[in-house]
Amino acid sequence: MDPAGPSFPGVHYNDKKIDKGIGELMLMKNFPSFINESSSKQEVRNYLRAISIGNKKVLKPQFHAMISTKFQGHSKEELTKITENFMDEMKYGEQPFIVVFHKDTDNNHVHIVSTRVDKQTGKKINDSYERLKAQKALSVTMEKLYGQKPEEELEKLLNYKISSLDQLETLLSRNGYKIGKNTSDENSFNILKNGVNQKSIRGDQIVFDNSKNEKRAKQMKAILSKYKELYSNKVFKVVDNRKNEAVLPKEKTTDGGNDSKMKIAFESELQKKLKDVFGIDMVFHHKEDKNPFGYTVIDHKTGEVYKGSDIMKMNEVFEFTSDKVDKKTFEILKDYNIRSQETKKILLEFFKKNNPEAEIKDFMLFENRGKKDLETYRKVQFEVKDFIRNNKNTNDEKKDISITKGEDGKLYAVHTRFHYVGELQPLIGEKEYQKFLNPISVNEVQTENRTENNEKTELNKAVNEMLFELMKSSGTAKDPAENELKKRRKKRR
Repeated sequence: MDPAGPSFPGVHYNDKKIDKGIGELMLMKNFPSFINESSSKQEVRNYLRAISIGNKKVLKPQFHAMISTKFQGHSKEELTKITENFMDEMKYGEQPFIVVFHKDTDNNHVHIVSTRVDKQTGKKINDSYERLKAQKALSVTMEKLYGQKPEEELEKLLNYKISSLDQLETLLSRNGYKIGKNTSDENSFNILKNGVNQKSIRGDQIVFDNSKNEKRAKQMKAILSKYKELYSNKVFKVVDNRKNEAVLPKEKTTDGGNDSKMKIAFESELQKKLKDVFGIDMVFHHKEDKNPFGYTVIDHKTGEVYKGSDIMKMNEVFEFTSDKVDKKTFEILKDYNIRSQETKKILLEFFKKNNPEAEIKDFMLFENRGKKDLETYRKVQFEVKDFIRNNKNTNDEKKDISITKGEDGKLYAVHTRFHYVGELQPLIGEKEYQKFLNPISVNEVQTENRTENNEKTELNKAVNEMLFELMKSSGTAKDPAENELKKRRKKRR
């Protein structure tokens, strides 16, 4: 986040999120005992300010960073652990810092606030090339905690069979890498990931192979011909305009300027299915926002890259449309567990009703039979049960849950925060489902209770009257049962 003045506004910003119920304080580290979770934001700010004020040269001492995961890819606890390791790698491990989890967006994320003035020495912590350092620190952290090793992945990609430098660039770009000229050696290239140089290679180290694997090419052509009949081959634009909307931070480019151009990609369900099932990745080539003029096929199964037309002409495989969707919405759509045509219809109607401006088409919803992880599924179960118990008869405030009936007559639940859509009955169980179908309203319960009480009163009244008549017929005001008891006692004597 951009540096801020000496008042540490990041503390106030995160405290407001907590007050609104969309933020949660996960960690306060390296603060003295008198500054803890019950301390006010002003006390936290004053402490950070007291550490920083000794160094007059540092006009903007606040360190404010954010670590985000895709959707709910990492829990708040996992993000907190990642943050601790990240701060160690950034040389802030001994500094006082707070970690606040935010749940106000589609992506789980945490904010970190600390000071750039070293608590021990009073000197400024080196912040040169801070964004680059942050990328390296996060890369090291993810490798340490989750075994992610970009170096090994890169070496594997560099062994793919390619026939041109353009194919190598396409292959690396598709997997999150960027290749560029080495400014200090015109015969070498730098390969970067997230702005971090992963490897430098000389031009003569790149091996080009123009031979063709005809057998594999025929196999892929047969796969394309079959699967284009099973899944939508309609291609649409995915527009990423977040940089222009100032959602993404400005990134330094090699020429010193800012890359604020809109990013456009072309997608289709057929394209995704081929990659998921067969490891066949198809990359379209286009200029600006014009329709593609060609495509490349990356075969991850055999480690080979093909010119698309060597397999099958592009227009024989795909149908190009003028439809488009923004990147954020598209990523959300892809994450839903769409397991049937019915769930696709349910989700399409839901988005048309709640996001009409997005203009979602049915071919933008891809079949996704992957189940949500058990933890997420349990959370969906709990929240849907709670929703139908407490909010089914009201205009509920939980905009992230909706119950709707499909064309097949079944009820479905849509949970927008966890990107879940599925049948209600198996989700909540038969007992809860029947309660939902046959609810007893408060008025009905009160009426039922009143009827039951009235019946009891009438019964008690009838019994009393019967006893009174019996006592009258015996000529005594005593209970007849009492006389019978006396007779029995006399016989025993």
